[in-house]
Amino acid sequence: MIFENVSDLIGGTPILGLPLPSYNSMLLLKMEKNNPGGSMKDRMARSMVEAALQSGRLKPGGVVVESSSGNTGIGLAIAAIDRGLRFIAVVDHHAAPDKIAVMRALGAEIRYVQGEYAENEVAVVERQRLAAELAEQIPGALFMNQSDNPANPAGYAGFVREALAQTQGRLDAFVGCVGTGGSMAGIARGLKQHRAEITTIGVEPCGSIVFGQAGHPYYQSGTGTPKGDTVGLVVDYASIDLGVQVSDAQAFETARYLARRKGILVGGSSGGAIYKALELIHSGRLRGQVLTPVADGGEKYLHTVYNEDWLRERELLDPRIAANLSRWLS
Repeated sequence: MIFENVSDLIGGTPILGLPLPSYNSMLLLKMEKNNPGGSMKDRMARSMVEAALQSGRLKPGGVVVESSSGNTGIGLAIAAIDRGLRFIAVVDHHAAPDKIAVMRALGAEIRYVQGEYAENEVAVVERQRLAAELAEQIPGALFMNQSDNPANPAGYAGFVREALAQTQGRLDAFVGCVGTGGSMAGIARGLKQHRAEITTIGVEPCGSIVFGQAGHPYYQSGTGTPKGDTVGLVVDYASIDLGVQVSDAQAFETARYLARRKGILVGGSSGGAIYKALELIHSGRLRGQVLTPVADGGEKYLHTVYNEDWLRERELLDPRIAANLSRWLS
């Protein structure tokens, strides 16, 4: 098929299977990094813009404003181009520089929040405050507020349809990251509507507060809810069977391991979800066909997650993690 808009390329991402014969299981990686903006957030960005235009909250030629660590911003930049809109991304120092560069290349206007923050501290509260303020000040602007926007989880209906078709409906578990909670809510609800017995696991960084643990700074980007922020309204705890945490070292070493051993460049948060999926399979808590999205690609983290000096300076290197992965994937 020949498409006319970049947004039409969203979806249809392939699945790569990693056989785990020792556990009578298969880890299925849905390669969401193959979306045009390089992440699964393209799906929800398109959904939010379309819903806002259809409802009249956003007018033709209007301005989209959103707080983003990068991937949602890239998706919104693409959606804005296709629909003749202006896009302003509100970011902080925690966003990967390569993501900000991509947004700028796509014509997005970048606004940094002000204030003193630690390197591993996410300034999401200030980002959201500034985004809401800009939307009030700029004529024709709308703050998308992805954390509370019902069009966020609605954007993943296509993911569910594709995954069920690709696996002929034979799925036993889903393991995904929880940031705003939109992807987890939309996918988990959709899969359980197909078959209620599918186990759904939500993964957040150690230091995130989504599942009630004590908050502290973390380096994983675009996932979790940091201390001081409020868990978004789109998080659907009823659709999540188990919430778990993954350390920065586990997430990043898994990403590096998959690059060296499997030739797959995945983002840090995807590394965390994959690590927990393998750990749960190893422990016997999960069996069968386990689906995990590669939410974005490692190409955006070459100077951090894939930089050994950067990891060493932050004491994020742990050879025991690679040893676990070798044992589980052998």
